[in-house]
Amino acid sequence: MPSAEPDWVEHAVWWQVYPLGFTGAEPAAPAAGRPVTHRLAALRDWLGYAVDLGASGLALGPVFKSASHGYDTIDHYAIDPRLGDLGDFSALLDAAHSRGLRVLLDGVFNHVGREFPAFQRVLAQGPGSPDASWFRLTWPPGAPPGAPPGAEPGYATFEGHPGLVALNHDEPAVARYVTDVMRHWLRAGADGWRLDAAYAVPGTFWASVLPQVRAGHPDAYLMGEVIHGDYPRIVADTGLDSVTQYELWKAIWSSLNERNFFELAWALDRHNGFLDSFVPFTFAGNHDVTRLASQVKDARHLAHALVLLFTLGGTPAVYYGDEQAYRGVKEDRPGGDDAVRPAFPASPADLAPDGWPTYRLHQDLIGLRRRHPWLHRARSRVLDLANEHLSYEVTGGGGRLVVALNLAGQEAAMQAPDARSCLAGRAALTDDADGAAQVRLPPHGWAILGA
Repeated sequence: MPSAEPDWVEHAVWWQVYPLGFTGAEPAAPAAGRPVTHRLAALRDWLGYAVDLGASGLALGPVFKSASHGYDTIDHYAIDPRLGDLGDFSALLDAAHSRGLRVLLDGVFNHVGREFPAFQRVLAQGPGSPDASWFRLTWPPGAPPGAPPGAEPGYATFEGHPGLVALNHDEPAVARYVTDVMRHWLRAGADGWRLDAAYAVPGTFWASVLPQVRAGHPDAYLMGEVIHGDYPRIVADTGLDSVTQYELWKAIWSSLNERNFFELAWALDRHNGFLDSFVPFTFAGNHDVTRLASQVKDARHLAHALVLLFTLGGTPAVYYGDEQAYRGVKEDRPGGDDAVRPAFPASPADLAPDGWPTYRLHQDLIGLRRRHPWLHRARSRVLDLANEHLSYEVTGGGGRLVVALNLAGQEAAMQAPDARSCLAGRAALTDDADGAAQVRLPPHGWAILGA
């Protein structure tokens, strides 16, 4: 049986925003005592743009007080003063909900920033600190309670980053804290959580925390960031509604760049298997990866990636700027995320004119998906496969569509049984010599066909 996600998620299309970047916030938190900067109001002014895009939800990156990029949280109960205060956040929630947009928060519960108060107390008080059990520490030999200066412990980190202090998820107080934080913001009006680095947290921790959260908020959507691994097993063991579908993300751009649809066909088969137990959180770009328009080598195939995202089963998300064909390359260095987390202009009127065709394509494809909500759990079946062309059917809930993609520099003909009309893209429907239905696509073309 598939996971029992909230009913409203069937219709969800997320617009994902990294608020610190979107609003042009400083890369590092200002000194204590500096006045709050009310930048969240700028994001509120873009909600109409998101609704016009076709989104039904706003998936926020970190908004809580942190030292730098938001993933080094200092206070999970406070809004980052670079973004505003609780009043600004409440106004954003109210404005989003008034426009029919759900709001997803980004919760970083695998690790905290070094300035997190409990960790600072440990550094000040030494091994005898009541908070020492919150972290995975290694003290210098013989360090007594009230350790002298210079006796800082070794501590577990997230992926070797010294500014990201790993929590000890075997400590009951940590579980109580995370449970309370999640409940607190759901009571404040949030509709769900993206759980950052969920793959790094023991499944037993989530299995103890999430049922307590759901007890008071059964309609909340709880999704975890997972990159590698056995997705269905992780969902089953943790109680999450969904996890991020990185396998499909990689297969989409890689198969287009390599002109190798056999790679994608393998991923589609895997994706069908995932849908047997949960609905994956699907995306073609996010805040941690190179922009889609930079990742896809041939700009003529950007549309193909979007067609795949919006015609396959899943809960799709559009990363802000991707709908305008923003470019940006993620680099493995300090500040290497900046290019994919840029500031947005003051208003849509200030966006470059060459991005609007991609926005309109998103509108068309999201509109098609919203008219066929059964696509949320749809399974795909390959009909015609070659290195440079692919046709597949998607079926579910009594509905059926045929999708055809051509990466070649010449026309391609593919099998398209029972296809009757072209709903999007460009195609000619004909019969082959045996009378079987075919779809003919122009060079680098695509089509979505009604059946």
